Amino acid sequence: MNNIITISNVHKTYLKGSVPTKALRGVSLEISSGTFACITGPSGHGKSTLLHLMGGLDKPDQGAVQVAGKELFQLPDKQLALFRAEKLGFVFQFFNLLNNLSVLENVQMPMMFTKVPKEEQTEKALKLLASVGLQDKVRSRATELSGGQMQRVAIARALANDPEVLLMDEPTGNLDSSAEKEVMDIVKQLHEKGKTIIVVTHEQEISRKAQRIIRIKDGCLDS
Repeated sequence: MNNIITISNVHKTYLKGSVPTKALRGVSLEISSGTFACITGPSGHGKSTLLHLMGGLDKPDQGAVQVAGKELFQLPDKQLALFRAEKLGFVFQFFNLLNNLSVLENVQMPMMFTKVPKEEQTEKALKLLASVGLQDKVRSRATELSGGQMQRVAIARALANDPEVLLMDEPTGNLDSSAEKEVMDIVKQLHEKGKTIIVVTHEQEISRKAQRIIRIKDGCLDS
């Protein structure tokens, strides 16, 4: 398989007040296209930082991140933002839905950014919501949904531009066991269709379903 993500000698340090904290220390790894990978490890050891670098949401202090043939941090800001919108889908623990919009409008949002025609936005958003079992909630607001339903909307939104990579940060962290199963069933189906999926998780049950486990400890890959 071709590598869809290549990370080379990445370092990242944050300042907490005046105290530097090394989040990543020379991490290098490759992820093949179509892989379902989980990033695991103790809290505060660099899991989310690594995911954010893969998604171009944060910049390394040193090293390179290549996704789908592009060196992310050599792109100008506007090109990087467009690349994220077109090639990457994001799902976060706290859903990040806009409460003033309908479920349908939340899913349409990424397509608005990439200037998809309005009729096509609506048609595709309806199909995506049907694919996650929420065709009867298109006019609802996020505040009217359960946690599991909100996360399914977030997954549909992440898929709006048919991204090459789906990045998920603790996607079941706020869900009960039933909703967790619903979400992971969708993730499994997406992987079976060939989507590259990378999940940050503490949940061993989720890790057991992955093709590959990437363990991080003290900002380094833990072999």
